[in-house]
Amino acid sequence: MIHINGKEIATDAEGYLANLEDWSEEVAETLSRQDDLQLTEKHWQVLRWIRDYYHQENGTALNLRVIQKKIGDDLGEEFADKKFLFDLFPYGPAKQAARYAGMPKPTGCV
Repeated sequence: MIHINGKEIATDAEGYLANLEDWSEEVAETLSRQDDLQLTEKHWQVLRWIRDYYHQENGTALNLRVIQKKIGDDLGEEFADKKFLFDLFPYGPAKQAARYAGMPKPTGCV
């Protein structure tokens, strides 16, 4: 459970939203603060890309391999680099970014 502007938002034990419609930028900011991570414009580019991809692909949560394969075409090759993504999301680019973006936990992520 997280609290934003006096509202309780349900999460599962790992911090993923119970209801994907509860997502907002404030949710992402709150979750990132829990990890002591300040979101920059590059973080937001990844988060928006993940949200767009999820909605365009009928609810597919991406693992890191798929992110690396596809994100470079849209955001540039820098974003397809595994080290770059881990620098942005040190707890795992697919898992951490999906959680901040309000998406379900990607399959294959432990």
